[in-house]
Amino acid sequence: MAVYQPNHGYGIMRFIETATKGRVTLGAGTLYGAINALVKKQWIAPYGDEADGKKKAYIITNTGKQKVAEELRRMDEVLRLASTIIREDEDQ
Repeated sequence: MAVYQPNHGYGIMRFIETATKGRVTLGAGTLYGAINALVKKQWIAPYGDEADGKKKAYIITNTGKQKVAEELRRMDEVLRLASTIIREDEDQ
């Protein structure tokens, strides 16, 4: 979600911390390991011209957007299943 608009590493870390209200904080090693893995999978890509001296930014790719949509569907299925189980338990 942090790279639907171009964003650099520190901006991604801040986005995650803010979006999760501080529940998730990433160290630099964890973040850049994840960034490298996502670039390798072609889910995100470097954005802009790195030669201008600015921080390296990344943006989500079309493949990455497809993976996000798949994950949202999966999470929705889990939520529906959990809700069904809880409702059935409450009815007993």
